[in-house]
Amino acid sequence: MRKKKDLVEVFGYAPYDLSKEARSLWNIGGCPFINKACIKINHDKTITYGTCSVTSPYGNIIICPNRLYANDYSTIKRVAEDAFGHIPFLLFDEYIKKRGSVEECVVALGKNSGKEVQVGRHLSMDWVLARIVDTQLIEYVGIEIQSIDITGNYRDAWHGYKNWPSTPLSEIPSSNHGLNWANVHKRLIPQLIRKGIIYSRSQIVKKGLYFILPEIVFNKFEDVVGSDIPTVNNASHETLTVLTYKLGDDVPSGQQRELVPVRQLCFTLEEFSNRFISGLNLPSGDELDEAVKRVLGVG
Repeated sequence: MRKKKDLVEVFGYAPYDLSKEARSLWNIGGCPFINKACIKINHDKTITYGTCSVTSPYGNIIICPNRLYANDYSTIKRVAEDAFGHIPFLLFDEYIKKRGSVEECVVALGKNSGKEVQVGRHLSMDWVLARIVDTQLIEYVGIEIQSIDITGNYRDAWHGYKNWPSTPLSEIPSSNHGLNWANVHKRLIPQLIRKGIIYSRSQIVKKGLYFILPEIVFNKFEDVVGSDIPTVNNASHETLTVLTYKLGDDVPSGQQRELVPVRQLCFTLEEFSNRFISGLNLPSGDELDEAVKRVLGVG
């Protein structure tokens, strides 16, 4: 029986997976989804934790954005096809090799493909998908990728699994992680709106901004903006298209769980922004009055 709080995936596999495929990544600290070094490290950079997903009260949840790049960036390719149709998709290094032989293609620009597009001094776009025809930029779309940050730590549980089977499963402690849902209100939604507005002002962006995240995390977005935002049928430069995913079922040792599409929603950025500003689920002024009185100890 699994613990109430537990690690679900470490380096892309179940934490108790002793297969060569899994344990070799523990040894080298590699991410199987981007085929690069894992980014989940401790504060002094002496331990690479490799934790992709953990348990939550709402189900198993992805805590590393690189987990959303499974199957050779299939989530990014899905956006390219949705926005531009069946056009060859190339990472930046592939585009360099094929630039003279491909008449039309979609080139992905991001942290793992060329570099991220920077706007101003502090704003970085996760991904830009550029449609190129005869080496000329015709149009592009943006993609934001989000998982969820954790609070607390899972250090003892991680070390227990690292030493498994020397440490029996029954003696591996529960994880002490929490989930930083406050970030949805404080950082994630405002950042998404800001970036969406920038894309909406471009003269060559025709399909707006796409947003890829776990279904559980988007449920928390809906707690803030509501789950009844009117959708539109066609993307435009003023829309936000949301693609949500969840982890598939458990798999045998040596295999990785599937990344399963859940929902695709498209609505106007203005409607999304207004819902956030108006505060559909914000406390009333009367509740604020009573909270101030409680702190002061007055009637």
